[in-house]
Amino acid sequence: MTDATANTEENSIYDELPDAPPKKKITLTWVGKLGVSVVLFWLVMAFVGPYIAPFHEADIMAYDSYMPIMSTTEGEGFHLLGTDYIERDIFSRILWGARTTIGIAFTATLLAYVVGVTLGIAAAVSGGWLDVGLSRANDAIISLPSIMLGLLAVNAFGSSIPTLIFTAGAIYAASVFRIARALGQDIMVMDFVEAARVRGESMRWIIFREVLPNAAMPLATDFGLRLVFVVLFISSLSFLGLGIQPPMADWGSMVRQNLDGLGYGSYAAVWPALAIATFTISINLIVDDISASSGGSLAKKMI
Repeated sequence: MTDATANTEENSIYDELPDAPPKKKITLTWVGKLGVSVVLFWLVMAFVGPYIAPFHEADIMAYDSYMPIMSTTEGEGFHLLGTDYIERDIFSRILWGARTTIGIAFTATLLAYVVGVTLGIAAAVSGGWLDVGLSRANDAIISLPSIMLGLLAVNAFGSSIPTLIFTAGAIYAASVFRIARALGQDIMVMDFVEAARVRGESMRWIIFREVLPNAAMPLATDFGLRLVFVVLFISSLSFLGLGIQPPMADWGSMVRQNLDGLGYGSYAAVWPALAIATFTISINLIVDDISASSGGSLAKKMI
């Protein structure tokens, strides 16, 4: 048999093995586009909000608590959304709070994904005792209520921004581990991965060229959901008084601090709650839209 014939037969064997599925283009409906617009607005505010805010987050600018919306303090300035329980400008604190709330949540979610995806893919491709050990440890963490773990961590290490980031990142890395492991196991038995193994590709090549690219879309979509969960988690800790500490502005703590104003007809607690709602609901709209365009297959894998 000549070399040309051998090469022809080898190529014909590889031709029978399928390539990796092509990447799909993301298409959004008007609902998804609306969600993108709102999320982009808050992301921009997280960067430029403190620079365009009329007042500093800690400035006490009025003489009366719970001043109504569109009010003016003589000699001090205009309060678009009124003031809070100690006469601070609500509009300015929401802009400052966007950086704190979104910044901490995004950093913690990114940390959760670095840890969760790394361990999840390692468990999926390795199997054996490593998979069993990581899975059982992960089950132990995920079985405990996240807010309880957060309260324990904050009480043990103090309520600082690094503590909140590492606590939220560690807690939600368990959920990321589950979806990354499930995706990795599904992809590792695909025909195009078998084709890569037949070609003699290394496991490192398979992970970075086959597994991760094909898991990128579900993981990116799930990233949005995890970001929502972390925002609500950080806001819940702040609402309980164990999150961001005064005088820093945070949407969750702003709701807690101004709840008493509802009895006086003040909307000081409503505006930060709306900020949380618009940001989280918009992310959910984007995720639902992407999942629907994928036939609901992404939603089935999300935990």
